[in-house]
Amino acid sequence: MKRLLIVAHAPSPNTQRLRDAAERGAKHEDIDTVEVIVKAPLEAGPDDVLGCDAILLGTTENLGYMSGALKDFFDRSYYTLLEEKHGLPCALYVRAGHDGTGTRRAVEGIVTGLRWRWAQEPLVLRGEWQEGFIEQVEVMGLYLAAGLEAGVL
Repeated sequence: MKRLLIVAHAPSPNTQRLRDAAERGAKHEDIDTVEVIVKAPLEAGPDDVLGCDAILLGTTENLGYMSGALKDFFDRSYYTLLEEKHGLPCALYVRAGHDGTGTRRAVEGIVTGLRWRWAQEPLVLRGEWQEGFIEQVEVMGLYLAAGLEAGVL
């Protein structure tokens, strides 16, 4: 069994819907050999990452940066993981009220330092809320889990 860890900050009903969509996609009925673990950033830690085969990160854009909760997760985990999970497949979605550039850049910098590997291009959901965001995040979760199951990640 492979394990996909979803660490996503969901402070609002819409961001909760995004986290639920990521989980729903990853738990698609056609995927049988991937266990999906979903945690809020303040509940997740380095042991969760050490036990996973891929990670999906979700964050809001807060003042042009990632959420404080996701930053806290990285602060508590970074040095423990620095030499342990090189090449970990990862993906990111950002719920950005503005352009999401600073948020994406900040997470990319940390991912680069950890030497994780992007399994998918980061997804930045910009501007006013759109119902289509849900499907985009669900597909991201599905593709990440399917890639794990197929052994291509």
